[in-house]
Amino acid sequence: MNKLPLCGIDEAGRGPLAGSLVMAGVVLQKPIVGLMDSKKLTAKQREAFYALIVNSAAYHIVSFCAKEVDEYGISKCLQMGLQSIKKALGDASYLFDGNSTFGVEGINTMIKADAKVPEVSAASILAKVTRDREIVEQAKVYPNYGFEKHKGYGTKAHIAALVQYGRCALHRQTFRVKGLDEPQLFY
Repeated sequence: MNKLPLCGIDEAGRGPLAGSLVMAGVVLQKPIVGLMDSKKLTAKQREAFYALIVNSAAYHIVSFCAKEVDEYGISKCLQMGLQSIKKALGDASYLFDGNSTFGVEGINTMIKADAKVPEVSAASILAKVTRDREIVEQAKVYPNYGFEKHKGYGTKAHIAALVQYGRCALHRQTFRVKGLDEPQLFY
């Protein structure tokens, strides 16, 4: 009996105030030495691994823009992303980084899988590089926010820009921002 290939799945962009939620599923067709959690790599290392992964794997990347995240919610987007990856990559043993399958059958989970399992590390790299490339491009359209630096996360500089300029089309309207959405006691 043939053993099913392992498909690692991870996401990038669950928590930022702006930008897409990106998910990737990866089935490595040959080993890649040095894979690890994308957060432990430099941007240059992630880019180098990205090229290796896309040339050494079957993969599928799913992206949900800020408007879709607002409309469906994070959990529903993650569920739809998992379903899309399963449909695209077919028969495999699926492993998703984290502790929830978001109601999708046939998916196993493991906390910190992105640091332990090469296929999940590869998925984490594809998701992060895809998301970072997208938001850096968008930074040219919305230069006031500094997206190229903070990638949409709630840094002090990003929140200051939000207070000064308000939200743009990249921002998740349903994510509350302290200093912008919280009632002020004194004016």
